[in-house]
Amino acid sequence: MLKAERYRHFVEYFSKNQPNAVTELHYTSPYELLVAVILSAQCTDKRINQVTPALFKRFPDAAALAAADADEIFNYIRSVSYPNNKAKHLAGMAKMLMEKFGGEIPSGLDELQQLPGVGRKTANVIASVVFDAPAIAVDTHVFRVANRIGLTNRATTPLAVERQLMQHLPKETLGVAHHWLILHGRYICVARTPKCEICPLSWFCKYYEQLNSETALLKAEAARIRKANDAKKRKLLNGISKELIKRSVDKDI
Repeated sequence: MLKAERYRHFVEYFSKNQPNAVTELHYTSPYELLVAVILSAQCTDKRINQVTPALFKRFPDAAALAAADADEIFNYIRSVSYPNNKAKHLAGMAKMLMEKFGGEIPSGLDELQQLPGVGRKTANVIASVVFDAPAIAVDTHVFRVANRIGLTNRATTPLAVERQLMQHLPKETLGVAHHWLILHGRYICVARTPKCEICPLSWFCKYYEQLNSETALLKAEAARIRKANDAKKRKLLNGISKELIKRSVDKDI
């Protein structure tokens, strides 16, 4: 199947079945989304949503967060992954927001990535969700699913995946496609044991096609080896049987 066809089938399915997919992180402002996305690195959205209500109550805006030190912030996020580093990032991010951007979340990718704790993925999330910019964030789910389905080809880095998706996806779908890929990777195309048996995309999925082809080849090879081994056993048993018969005859004589 041509790549253009895979993209068409991908967009058609999700446009029909999940047209309004959104992030599962809970937030009520751009500031809250930025904090939540920083915290979500290598951590589940479920855990972040458990932590942020108390965090946002104590630090409702960038000014309040900027006035705190990393140790105080740590007490509110101790249950997330890498809490020490993230506490420092949040403190530094808030201070820079106040000092350099007047407490407002910048819209540009370059400006966003100046903030502590904000890499390209986080910057793309904010640009896409908050500012409706034509950007797509590549996390582990997006990276895995895009490669498995066959939307990307030999894309070995998140940036390579991002560039190929940006090139081939219709511009108007870029923001929501990020969520399509994340949710599909989170609940169906999981890392270790993808649920191909219930996946609605398996019929045009490159991974599923290769998996089944490889499985068929392995089964055929296993059957060939069993058949060859069975033939060797029969030959050996026949030889032993003939030898026993010969010895029995010789003894009688």
